[in-house]
Amino acid sequence: MRRFAVPFLGLALIAPTQSQSQPEAKPATKPLKAPPIVTPGGAFSVPPPSDSTVLFDGGPLSNWTTRDGKPATWTVAEHTMTVTAKSGDIMTKDSFGDCQIHIEFMTPIETTGDGQDRGNSGVYIHGRYEVQVLDSYKSETYPDGQCGAIYKQHVPLVNACRPQGEWQTYDIIFRVPKFAGKKIANAVVTVIHNGVLIHDHAEITGPTGGAVGQDEKPTGPILLQEHGHEVKYRNVWVRKI
Repeated sequence: MRRFAVPFLGLALIAPTQSQSQPEAKPATKPLKAPPIVTPGGAFSVPPPSDSTVLFDGGPLSNWTTRDGKPATWTVAEHTMTVTAKSGDIMTKDSFGDCQIHIEFMTPIETTGDGQDRGNSGVYIHGRYEVQVLDSYKSETYPDGQCGAIYKQHVPLVNACRPQGEWQTYDIIFRVPKFAGKKIANAVVTVIHNGVLIHDHAEITGPTGGAVGQDEKPTGPILLQEHGHEVKYRNVWVRKI
């Protein structure tokens, strides 16, 4: 297996990273049902709200580093950053607690693989909880590993993917785990994919595969995964809530 201010409410509702040499996580032992397919509305791009922190707007990757703190080396051109194979994951220099994240992505037009070998990447909230990025348009894989899944924990309510080569959006509302000496409540996430609700206040029981660590904290970075596929990202911003 390896960018929400009220603006997007106007929509439809509005350890180290696993390298390619590591084995994929196995599908759940109990078969999961694939979610129904929904055709999302027209393409859109949401400008950053005035109180947001812009993490990428087409300029230099000055807000991002590799896992070990070195400068990010993904390719930047035409206001877009593209995953560079074998360059490693990139993560924000800043950390965030409760937050609203907006990110736009595009899976490659040219692809020869299937399942997990199609436009694979991921958005890791706190560097620990992955919202899967994958080409799941007319492509099947295990349901809790498809595009929009909280990897290996939650199947998306519906499959709202666009075709390869089209821009897609994630709008994510994240609430951190609660602590009182020890964790007393799980992290909670709501995800809107292309304007369609795919997770509604879903609890995340712990870090997903490929996380920066198995510990959970009140704050953490946003990490984008390099999985060997030339996935593109643009218009990434976050709001503290």
